[in-house]
Amino acid sequence: MPYETLRYEVADAVATIALDQPETRNALSDPLLDELLDALAAARDDDAVRVVVIASTHETVFSSGGDLAGFKAEMTIAERHAANGRFPRLFELIGTLGKPVICAARGHVLAGALGLALACDLVIAGERATFGTPEINVGLFAFMIAVLIGRNVGRKKMTELLLLGQRIDAAEALRLGIVNRVVAADGFDAAVTDWAAQLAAKSPLLLKLGKDALFAQQDMALREALAYGQAQLVLAQTAEDAQEGITAFLERREPRWKGR
Repeated sequence: MPYETLRYEVADAVATIALDQPETRNALSDPLLDELLDALAAARDDDAVRVVVIASTHETVFSSGGDLAGFKAEMTIAERHAANGRFPRLFELIGTLGKPVICAARGHVLAGALGLALACDLVIAGERATFGTPEINVGLFAFMIAVLIGRNVGRKKMTELLLLGQRIDAAEALRLGIVNRVVAADGFDAAVTDWAAQLAAKSPLLLKLGKDALFAQQDMALREALAYGQAQLVLAQTAEDAQEGITAFLERREPRWKGR
């Protein structure tokens, strides 16, 4: 379906969802979030899609974060609570999508957009991108984003980011584990395409089982997580794709995945 705030296309088993509101620096307005949720659900339900890339059509900004103009709108507490619920729904949908999601952060990633990036499985950043939670500077606090930062960054650095509201550059984001790679502008698209192609070439079933496990066990106690991982390994070993992968390795050929 056509979207007004983003672009959606599928090619070579990769669904690319590009935020496309340059006039607002891709502010995460309610309409954009609704369309992003819809596009992700479409990618999830499309058997032709094995990998999702969330990108931006803006050359220097991935997203400026939440729509501050929308925050000023007159609404009841119940309406405001419902509107803010789009963010946790988005983060959970990415985590339970069953397909790997790459955030292609060519430009700046701020406020709520940092949560969007951290919800993704992999983040490739442009060398000029910056990252931050500037909400504190306008009298707000990144309450929901803090949940994701705390699962990716040490407590002291998380507190620094949230309380000072300062930006960090891509190199520091890499050092902290916020991003996986930092790539120069002339190689950015190729790096995203390369990782997406590598993921698309793997067993979709095992990618789903693995991603589901990573999401489910992140808050489990050690013994519970190990027991869960043991059960998932047994399940994976019974899959046709696992048998095919092992056979292909022993026969020194490329595997032919069936997704079951």
